[in-house]
Amino acid sequence: MTETKIDNNTLLEYIIKGIEEVKGYDITILDFTKLENTITDYFIICTGNSNTQVSAISNSVERYVRKHIKEKPWHIEGTDNEQWVLMDYISVVLHIFQQEYREYYDLENLWGDVPITKIASEDSDDKKFNLKLN
Repeated sequence: MTETKIDNNTLLEYIIKGIEEVKGYDITILDFTKLENTITDYFIICTGNSNTQVSAISNSVERYVRKHIKEKPWHIEGTDNEQWVLMDYISVVLHIFQQEYREYYDLENLWGDVPITKIASEDSDDKKFNLKLN
């Protein structure tokens, strides 16, 4: 992580753009900022269809964030099997799942007391997501 503090909204925005760049989908943000003693401010959870797509999403996010805001993940896990890759940017932790693993671990339902934001995919007719978080 670089010495300058990057705004969480900026980091979230560029992580999401990196996901969308390679057609990651079902993007969800869990906001932990109102809870005390949490290890991060936000989780982003998304889905890829295969090992190849999960790998492509993690590579895209890493390139996109590094190129645009000069940030590197502090830690990356799961690249050996590409079923669930975790990218830790300290204040934002990205979880990239294959569908069956996302359903099994069901991270969204572990925290019933945090605000959850679903991101409309670029392909959907839903209104485009406008990032306005704390």
